[in-house]
Amino acid sequence: MEGQKTELKMIRMSEVESQEVKWLWYPFIPYGKLTIIQGDPGDGKTTLVLNIAAKLSKGKCLDSDMNVQEPVNVIYQTAEDGLADTVKPRLEIAGADCEKILVIDESDKSLSMADERLEEALAKTEAKVLILDPIQAYLGGGMDMNRANEARDMTKKLGALAEKYQCAILLIGHMNKASGNKAAYRGMGSIDFFAVARSVLLVGRIEGEPNTRAVVQIKNNLAAFGHPKAFMLSEMGFHWLGDYEITADEVLGGIAPKANKLEQAKQMLRELAETTNMVQSNEVFEMADEQGISKRTMENAKKELGIRAKKINNSWYWELDTVKQR
Repeated sequence: MEGQKTELKMIRMSEVESQEVKWLWYPFIPYGKLTIIQGDPGDGKTTLVLNIAAKLSKGKCLDSDMNVQEPVNVIYQTAEDGLADTVKPRLEIAGADCEKILVIDESDKSLSMADERLEEALAKTEAKVLILDPIQAYLGGGMDMNRANEARDMTKKLGALAEKYQCAILLIGHMNKASGNKAAYRGMGSIDFFAVARSVLLVGRIEGEPNTRAVVQIKNNLAAFGHPKAFMLSEMGFHWLGDYEITADEVLGGIAPKANKLEQAKQMLRELAETTNMVQSNEVFEMADEQGISKRTMENAKKELGIRAKKINNSWYWELDTVKQR
């Protein structure tokens, strides 16, 4: 039996108005799109997300790449932690304005990704961030996240909500146990969840650093990949470390990073300071590239060592006098 015919509608690209992607945290979390944050249980995914939410509630930034001018509302849905005994205490420790952190009441009916209450809540609160933690808990009865067509339909609906309300939707996902596989295939469920998300972040342990967690971007359809980051978890709470030299393979494989590139960069500058007082910045970057050190890492080393830059005849030089004093 032939199905009902769908009317053909054509779109001319000349009639489409170009739009620039807006970012909550460049290049990790875009507005109007889905972002997945995944990792093994207990590796700090929720802690990272709650600390981001806490910063946003106060109009503060986690680092200089985060774009926040004023406090914003955040909707946080969790199916794994109690609100009173776990979530709120963690938000308070993180310094959140809990007036800005909102939760859809699920006491009458559990929430799912297709639930109309998600759109109602976004419209009512004008929240700039919606967090579902974890993905698996918000699939709805009867939905199989391992079936591509069902996963695709679900994520397309969420993506449409993100675009309509220009909010960032964060999906927290556990990894499966298929060790050694590519990060894309270790996310729980259909690869379509990974495919629809515009950005995917991996949170994991760093071998040899029991209190440190890495944040590595393993997918980005909208910009160049972001530099890996790290944070520490201790009795004092959450401490953001910023740039960190580690790869997704090292995180997934439980392999200690080959080298702390930042320390390597600082050592290179110290050695240069022993033989010269000033060096052209282009020469520094060329030497760093030969040692596998990125330009960004060299800039961070420069900042930490208090090195000043000076322009001479249209060329930039780094003054190494301060390095000798350290």
